[in-house]
Amino acid sequence: MQTFSGKVAVVTGSAGGIGRALVERFTDEGMKAVIADIDAALLDQTVGELRDEGRDVVGVRTDVTELSDLEALRDETLEAYGSVDILCNNAAVGSASEGHCWEHHMNDWRWSFDVNVLAVINGCNVFVPTMLAQDTEGAVVNTTSGNGGFAPLIHSAVYATTKAAITTFTECLWGQLREIDAKLTAHLLYPSTKTPGLLQTGIWQPGRHRHARYDRPGAPPPDTGQDRLSMMLDRAKAAGQEMTFAPLSEVADLCIEGLRDDIFWIAQPGSADSALARAQTQVDRTPPSYLVQGPNVMTGRVAGSKD
Repeated sequence: MQTFSGKVAVVTGSAGGIGRALVERFTDEGMKAVIADIDAALLDQTVGELRDEGRDVVGVRTDVTELSDLEALRDETLEAYGSVDILCNNAAVGSASEGHCWEHHMNDWRWSFDVNVLAVINGCNVFVPTMLAQDTEGAVVNTTSGNGGFAPLIHSAVYATTKAAITTFTECLWGQLREIDAKLTAHLLYPSTKTPGLLQTGIWQPGRHRHARYDRPGAPPPDTGQDRLSMMLDRAKAAGQEMTFAPLSEVADLCIEGLRDDIFWIAQPGSADSALARAQTQVDRTPPSYLVQGPNVMTGRVAGSKD
């Protein structure tokens, strides 16, 4: 995709975090954007702020676990702008699961799969036919993660499993679009930056906006979620590690570059080293020893340890 000005982007989970950075970057290119998010108050605030900056945006409150909401998002996009050229399935949650993977509550799995996997599939089912019927240049960008997309962090089994699923789904989507010689392309966005540091997004508040149907004993409160960022920073400080944050705008810049160059694996060079190590163990038929890492400040434990 070489031309962006005047085109329309739909971004889920975009009232904040990486989604908002994508909207800002798209509108910097002269695009119109639809901001879709479950947080109605934050959505209204973000739409107001971006409009005050002169950006052409509309907001649609969207629960990506509901197919009808995604259908409404498509219809409101077409009503507002008449077309959709880029679909970013970006919304995702952390499960806030506890214990080992065989101890995780089933509702942690259900909620995460509904948001991180089925919502992406439903988004494609709703939007791709419309985008194909337009018979114009377009793109589907699914946000994945190196944690699962390349190799898992073993203490985040639920999240990593969902991102692995999205990676495989998007590979199949790309292949099927190529098979029919569509003008629509598919891409995987791996949030990564040139600047070293963590990405400060809503994923650090697992459990926020969790539906009552996915409740479980001990679940974080759905209004605030669990503050895992502060917990991680405290562990890092205790370990003598200084944590820094990278600008989310660099993720959005990476996305634009990937679309311009028709890159499927949109990631910073070097971010897939774990994928190479993983592939080598598959070729050699050896255990996945690349999973045994040093102290993990996210959990306070060494990967593979029993303490």
